[in-house]
Amino acid sequence: MPTPALPLPLPAHTAPLPPARSGAGGVRVLAGVPYAALPGARPLELDLYLPVDATPAPVVVFLHGGGWRLGSRHSAGPAYRGADPTPFEQVAQAGIAVASIDYRLSGEAVWPAQLHDAKAAVRWLRERAAELGVDPGRIASWGESAGGHLAELLGLTPDDAALEGEVGVTGPSSRVTAVAAWYAPSDVAAVATDNGADPADPASREAQLLGAPPPEVPGRAAQASPLSHASPAAPPVLLLHGRDDRFVSCAQSERLAAVLPDVELHTYPGADHMWLGAPDAAADALDRTVAFLRRQLIEEDRT
Repeated sequence: MPTPALPLPLPAHTAPLPPARSGAGGVRVLAGVPYAALPGARPLELDLYLPVDATPAPVVVFLHGGGWRLGSRHSAGPAYRGADPTPFEQVAQAGIAVASIDYRLSGEAVWPAQLHDAKAAVRWLRERAAELGVDPGRIASWGESAGGHLAELLGLTPDDAALEGEVGVTGPSSRVTAVAAWYAPSDVAAVATDNGADPADPASREAQLLGAPPPEVPGRAAQASPLSHASPAAPPVLLLHGRDDRFVSCAQSERLAAVLPDVELHTYPGADHMWLGAPDAAADALDRTVAFLRRQLIEEDRT
């Protein structure tokens, strides 16, 4: 007689929510919440920062930087290390929930896994919006560096079946209504050229993301480039970039801004990547981002 199969546990992203802890100014924080289960791998997790009184609250999905190779959901970048309140708490104090997510890095999976994960997070937020106390109709994306690249793609590829993926919850839309991106690579094939580097270098961050140097996989590089997906239907976008960025040229944001219908581009003289060398730029970037998100998610909702 065959041995009966053991019952499988439910996917991690269907589990009950953890208890909230208190953050700065009464912000409620749900830490380490699984938003997607990956067969044979760790669940993907997010930290959710909820405003005190806004229910249902608009929400922004934050995607960390690190060249698609490093980083975690716990940081908005080194310029904010030790900040109290944290950038995520500051956004929540302004009435906007923040879902800061982890996604698969390029050492774990190549493109388009990273965007599949980001879209899964948006779908999960919509699926469990009532339970979370967030508004499924007011979801934006925000990211820095590689995370800014993914935030842009969330805004520019809402109906692309090839980029939707089947990670986690399926069915709800992954569309976002606004995008904020800091020093993001928007034209993947040109990142190295813009910096005077070798685009055929197999060790580049772009090659590790794509699984090969961009010149060897031009179709994949184009698919991974926000610039390729710009259209008149794009949502409002805020682009912030340091003019002295040595890792992702400011030209990347300028190129994207030139083809978007509703865009705010602001650049910072003297600011390197991650706002290095320009602490005033770091403070201003966060202020501009909060103001932009409030305009798009709160003030426009009242008109």
